[in-house]
Amino acid sequence: MNASPPPGRVAAPHGWSQALVTVVAGLVGMGVVAALGLWAAGGTGLPDNGFPRVVVASVVAAVGGSVRLAGEAGTLADTRAGLTVMPLSVTLAGALIIAAGFLRPLRHRAVTGAAELAGWAARIAALWLPALIGLALAARQIFTIPLGDIGDLLGVSPRIGYTTDLPLTVLFGMLWLAGVLLLALLVSRGAPLPNRLSRLREPVRPAAYAMVALLLAYVAVGGVIALVVAATRGHPAETFAVILLGLPNLVWLTLTLGLGATWYGRVDGPFALPMPRPLDEVLRTPGTATLNLRTLAAHDGRVWWLVAVNTVLLLAAAYVMAARSPARTRLWQHAVRMAVALALTVLMICLTGRVSAHYGLSLIGIGDLGGGLSGVLFLTPDLGTALGAAAVWGLATGFVGALLARGVRRRIRAG
Repeated sequence: MNASPPPGRVAAPHGWSQALVTVVAGLVGMGVVAALGLWAAGGTGLPDNGFPRVVVASVVAAVGGSVRLAGEAGTLADTRAGLTVMPLSVTLAGALIIAAGFLRPLRHRAVTGAAELAGWAARIAALWLPALIGLALAARQIFTIPLGDIGDLLGVSPRIGYTTDLPLTVLFGMLWLAGVLLLALLVSRGAPLPNRLSRLREPVRPAAYAMVALLLAYVAVGGVIALVVAATRGHPAETFAVILLGLPNLVWLTLTLGLGATWYGRVDGPFALPMPRPLDEVLRTPGTATLNLRTLAAHDGRVWWLVAVNTVLLLAAAYVMAARSPARTRLWQHAVRMAVALALTVLMICLTGRVSAHYGLSLIGIGDLGGGLSGVLFLTPDLGTALGAAAVWGLATGFVGALLARGVRRRIRAG
């Protein structure tokens, strides 16, 4: 039972029923996005009625859970497989829904106590925990790989599928929820902060809001471009699969590339990344490829427009941050806060945007078989260049954005 509020304060309805609605809505939203994306990608054709379990596995991966490939091939064969990827479109859908549900009972409140806020978050977490366990147990399935004449001759029927690491899924899934709730509290101007956290209102909230707006702006721009491509170049199903599963993976990668970051990767075999042709061409090499603006420009000079897009959107984010900050904030403070916020944002992109997938089948120790039965794909960032470039861009755009905001304020006062 919720305690009665002091006179003059509005009660915030945040009981168990509201927590249940928040958790269920978040899971349903992620499930719908994942199902539509996998349907567009042709996932309904999986054997053994595997589509529902693949949808569940996608939701588990989207909240940071550990989904790993597994298999066995008998005494004459050996299978090796691994998979690490977050479908960030699914992640983003769940984060927005859960954040909205968390903030809704707190709106129109001037202040709140730490115990009250912790209790509301704990209710959501208490319901999120069994949901995570159920998802992790359901996201498991094994498929048989047909080998044709070779398999019939040797009596080999390789089986490969996916399973979950329950403890890691629970750990990272709970950390994901905690991050979503904390970020929602920091971003929302209307959500009250406990007195102990009120000092974060001026230096942190404007920067957090600006970074979330920046990331969503990239997703919006990428979505518009993807829809135009689908309408003019065909392949609408593939395009919608990218939008519904991995659009943030792609557009946030381009954000870091536009800053000057370097990534390393490789694509070999039937694997393919949901990205434009120049990126795939750079990565599809015999060895590890270096992915940055220079290597991309060798395949398509239009990638230099990423620098212009970054400049515009980062200046807009810096302006928004400065406009939401107190007028007494100094220019150098704006610059430093923008640099720190952008570096943390890029760090998040680097940690969640990593991709690693490989699988192989060998018979009687003679190595990987071809014919689509082996492949490797990985994409990993150079954290040094990424964070360094983010800090430099943050300092520059933070300073200029603050100047623009100060000029607008002066004109408003003069008018």
